[in-house]
Amino acid sequence: MSKKRTGDPWMPAPRYARTLKGLTVNLLVRDIAAALPFHRQVLGATLIYSDPDIAVLRGTDAEWMLHADHTYDAHPLHAALVKATTRGLGAELRLHGRDPDEAEKQARRLGFDVIEASADKAHGLREVFLRDADGYVWVPDVPLAP
Repeated sequence: MSKKRTGDPWMPAPRYARTLKGLTVNLLVRDIAAALPFHRQVLGATLIYSDPDIAVLRGTDAEWMLHADHTYDAHPLHAALVKATTRGLGAELRLHGRDPDEAEKQARRLGFDVIEASADKAHGLREVFLRDADGYVWVPDVPLAP
């Protein structure tokens, strides 16, 4: 695995790995710095740690990671990854508790793709469908009042 980080990370990888529980999401992105505005401003996530190789973010009650493509250069998926024109198709990454109207406003302000505008849905959520710079589809949502 190629690394661009210089110096030590905020905690050793094995120690961080032991903190992970349940289901986690790790998104492969072309460039960490370029990916962060969507996650921080559109999704309202708090940046826990970032370097050119990895970022750890937290929003509402969720935590997720971004890994730069170059960190997968020895992985069997790398060849397909660097050829991909679209990522994340067929998966929705839902961030429960993020105001969809605010997320949509920030996405439009920053020039991200709004796939479907904020709307109240029959299944009891107000949600918006957004595409980040790497093609992942995010759906921030909040429950509708009963």
